[in-house]
Amino acid sequence: MPRGGGGGAAWDMIAVVLRRLGPRERLDGVDGVPVWVLVLDGEVRLEAAGRAHTLVAGDAFHADGRTPCRLVALTAAQVAVGTLRAVPPRQEPLIVRDFASGNRGIVELVRMCPLDPRREQPLFAASYGGLIQSAMLRTLDEDARRGPDPRLTALVSVLDAHPGRPWTVESMARVAHLSRSSLGERFRRDLGRSPAQVLREVRMRHARALLAGTDKPVEQIAFTVGYGSAAAFSRAFSAYHGSSPQGWRSRPPAVQCGEPGARGEGRDRADQ
Repeated sequence: MPRGGGGGAAWDMIAVVLRRLGPRERLDGVDGVPVWVLVLDGEVRLEAAGRAHTLVAGDAFHADGRTPCRLVALTAAQVAVGTLRAVPPRQEPLIVRDFASGNRGIVELVRMCPLDPRREQPLFAASYGGLIQSAMLRTLDEDARRGPDPRLTALVSVLDAHPGRPWTVESMARVAHLSRSSLGERFRRDLGRSPAQVLREVRMRHARALLAGTDKPVEQIAFTVGYGSAAAFSRAFSAYHGSSPQGWRSRPPAVQCGEPGARGEGRDRADQ
C-alpha cells in the first residue's frame, strides 16, 4: 500500500456522519467523491483499483474520489463517513489497519461529535480534517518503521512448508506463540487478511504449482495441500479461482500465470 499521499494539503472536511449497515448492504456516497471512512463495528469489504480489502472494526481508509470504489457490509456494521473536498490524487486508497487502537481520542470525537454539514463550522471543520489526516499519516509511518512482524513471517514460512497439515486458527496461534485473538489482530493489521485467508492462499499457490507442473491426480493434490477429499478441494479451488482444478489445468500456461482475484472472500470457515 502506498505510503504518504494527501500529506501536501490539509484535508478539507465538510461532513462526518455515522451510518449503520445491514449485512450485504452497500454504502452509498463513497464512489467518485473524496471520503474518509472508519469502521466502528462489524466487517466491510472495500473494492477499489481492481482489488478487494476486508476491513474490520478499527480500520480506516481514505479515497481521493478519482478511483472508483465500493463499500459493502459483510456483517451488520457501523461506519463513520467523512466527506472531503478535492484532495491530491493517489492511485489506490490509503488504508490504515487498526487505526482506532492508537487514536482512541479521534474515535470518541467521531462518535460523540459528528460534523453536521448543515451547520456552518469552518474552524471546527478545518481542525477536524487536519486532525484525522495527521493521525492517518502518523499511524502509517509508525507501521512502516515497525516493519514485518517476525512471528507472522515465521508462521507463514511454516504454513508454506507444510500446507497439508490439518491447520486450524488455534494450531497456527500455538506455532506463533500468540492467542487466537491476538493472531487474528496481527494478521489483519500487518497483512490485511485473516489467518484462514492466508492459509487458503498458501494452499492455492501450492495447488496451482502441482496442477501446472505435475500429472498427479486431483485427489492426490487435494490431500497434499490439506483438503480431506477431492470434492472439498474442488469446491475451494473453484470458489477461489472461478474454475475447477481440471479446468484450470487444461488452460494454456500463459493463462495460468498470475495471482487470481480473491474470489470467495468470506469462506474462511469452510476452508478451516
